[in-house]
Amino acid sequence: MDALFWHDGQWTTENPKLLGPADHAFWMASMVFDGARAFRGLTPDLDLHCQRVVRSAEKMLMKPQLSADEIQALCLEAVSRFPAGSELYIKPMFYCADGFLLPDADKTQFVLHVFKVPMPGTQGFSACFSSYVRSWPNMAPTDAKASCLYPNGQRAITEAAAKGFDNAIMLDGAGHVAEFASSNFWLAKDGKVVTPIDNGTFLNGITRKRVLGLLRADGVEVEERSITRADVEQADEVFSTGNYGKVVHVNRVEDRALPYGPFAQRAHRLYMEYAEQTGKR
Repeated sequence: MDALFWHDGQWTTENPKLLGPADHAFWMASMVFDGARAFRGLTPDLDLHCQRVVRSAEKMLMKPQLSADEIQALCLEAVSRFPAGSELYIKPMFYCADGFLLPDADKTQFVLHVFKVPMPGTQGFSACFSSYVRSWPNMAPTDAKASCLYPNGQRAITEAAAKGFDNAIMLDGAGHVAEFASSNFWLAKDGKVVTPIDNGTFLNGITRKRVLGLLRADGVEVEERSITRADVEQADEVFSTGNYGKVVHVNRVEDRALPYGPFAQRAHRLYMEYAEQTGKR
């Protein structure tokens, strides 16, 4: 079994067909999701991901009918149905099928999708700067993990791939670094770690906040501030945080090779130690 779904009280291994062209989520994008991970029998911060998908739905004018605790229980049951230690992506989602201009909030529906995806190795990824930028919070629902936000990141990754890169560094409207197209951004320079200040143009990720706290608790100086392109070009190392890979280093920015440096390695080690201590269920 490579994938498992839950919808309307039923488990299935077949991808359920849930929407048609008259449904609000199909043509008006009333859909949110979250992403958590299971690996080595661990589900770190699963509770926070379940809480966030509820908040995201509310910010997108929906009324979730399941609580975060109920969603977490379903996620853990799904994980238990796979072989022990499976590396999984856990994707709870809310959507609204009814409504016209506005979603019919009382008809909000839930679906869970859990599927096998291996954790990335230590090879890292390459990135270039993108011509696509992140929206200001008064232009898009940037405070929700809303599906409608992701096409712009997909365009950035497609642009990067055409140039021979794996991912893209996206700026905000003021020309400062916001994040990678699919994860949060970090750099290290002269013994200090720096990450963009949370200005509402990107999702302040659960893994980002976790790594920020872990590094500071371990005695690392971490600064949240505006980051310029020049800062990136002069960095000693660059890495990302996000649910898919947790902590992954960048091996090349534009034409400049970068090492898997000590701060990226430290952040990865600290996160995995945290996962071992708290993520067992």
